[in-house]
Parts: sequence; C-alpha cells; structure tokens
Amino acid sequence: MSGVHAHALHYHGHSPVHRLASEVKIVAMFAFVAAVIATPTREVWAFGALAAILAVAVGLAELPTAFFLKRLSIELPFVIFALAMPFVGVGPYVEVGSLSLSVPGLWGAWNVLAKATLSVGASVVLSATTEVPDILAGFDRLRAPRLLTAIAGFMIRYLEVVVSELGRVRTAIAARLGNLSRRQEAATLASVAGTMFIRAYERGERIHQAMLARGYRGTIPPAATPALPARWAGTVAWIAASWVVAAAAILTS
Repeated sequence: MSGVHAHALHYHGHSPVHRLASEVKIVAMFAFVAAVIATPTREVWAFGALAAILAVAVGLAELPTAFFLKRLSIELPFVIFALAMPFVGVGPYVEVGSLSLSVPGLWGAWNVLAKATLSVGASVVLSATTEVPDILAGFDRLRAPRLLTAIAGFMIRYLEVVVSELGRVRTAIAARLGNLSRRQEAATLASVAGTMFIRAYERGERIHQAMLARGYRGTIPPAATPALPARWAGTVAWIAASWVVAAAAILTS
C-alpha cells in the first residue's frame, strides 16, 4: 500500500484544482451535488447556471473537453433509462410527430439527465484531479472512519492486481488456444474464475499475516495535516455560488 497507483480516471496536470487539498475537493463535490439534487426539476435556468459553475471548475482543472466528455460516458445507463421514461409514463401526453410522449415522463427524463450529468461531472473533476490515495487521505482528514478508508484502499489496490492477473490469464489462453471468439473466450474465463477467486483469497490471507507481522493493527496511520483555511477560500465561493442558484430556484418554483 505504500506505492502510489494511478487510476484510469486521473488526468495528470498542475492546475489550481490539482493543487488543492483533497479534502477541499471532496467537500466541494458533495456540496455541489447536494445543490443539484435540491434544485427543482422544472427550473431549467437553474440547471444551466449550475452547468456554468461546473464548467468553471472544469476550466480551472484544465481538463481537455474530449477527456471530460469521455469520462461522462459512465452515466450511459442513466441516459438509456431516462430516454425510456417519456414512452412509459402516464398522461397527459404531448404529440411530437408520430410519437405520443408522456409529459410527466419528459420531465422525469429531464430530471434524471440534468441531475445525473451534473453530479457525474463533479465526480469526474474530483477523480481527474486527485489520485486515489489522496482521495482516501482526504476522507481520513475529514474524520471518516479509518476502517472504511482502509478497506476502500485495499479494495482499490488489489482490484488492480486481480485485473492485471486476469489480463495475464487472457494472454495465456490466447497463446495456448489461438484466436477464440468472444463467446468462447468468455466461457473459458468463466471456467477459471473460481480458481482466480481462491488465489485472490489466499493472497489476501498472506498479505494480512505479513502486515500483522509488521505492526498493522487494523487502520492506516493518520495522513498529513489538513489544508490551511486560506486553501478553502476559493472553494467556499464556488460552493456558495451553486447554493445561491439552488436557493433561488427553490424560492421561485
């Protein structure tokens, strides 16, 4: 656990957002998502304002547009669900060409798309500008239970190990059985999944015993000192802007 392991969502950079302490960015993300959730569905202008606030964060993080949009694709299941809502919702209905669409379904689809996109976008900014160990350290400095942060850290670290081992198994299968169809490859991988699970369990036991022998007592040692108050100033202004928009939308709805 001592090494630093980059994750697929991280974008290496030296922007002002990259340099912020991780706990500052974690608080900002959760506060922004709470403002998005609190915003009434039919106040479309408010979602536009919140999108502009998020765009400021993306710009300050110096994230390429293509990178940001690609990472947003993780919300595709929500998009598919939202697109189905106008067709399965109840009346009243509105005619759009040859289609009869549910008005509550349309508003429901807008609610899912707008709130999911903005929330996922905020999480993308956090993950793109903060390494996983720093995120866990930030939660630790925010007084999250250390047992949970330790479990999350081990899970992420050894998930990478299992994925790497799966890649080696796929290479070995290709070397011994030649080019297989996706269906044949999936069936072969399924047959060795039990063996991989047992090996991962045994490896975990060995690692745990080795850690106990080196003085591990169930929690990771405390992380570095928290961010100075001056580091929070710009982030508090950004959070305040999002909540001003949410409050104005609530009062005018």
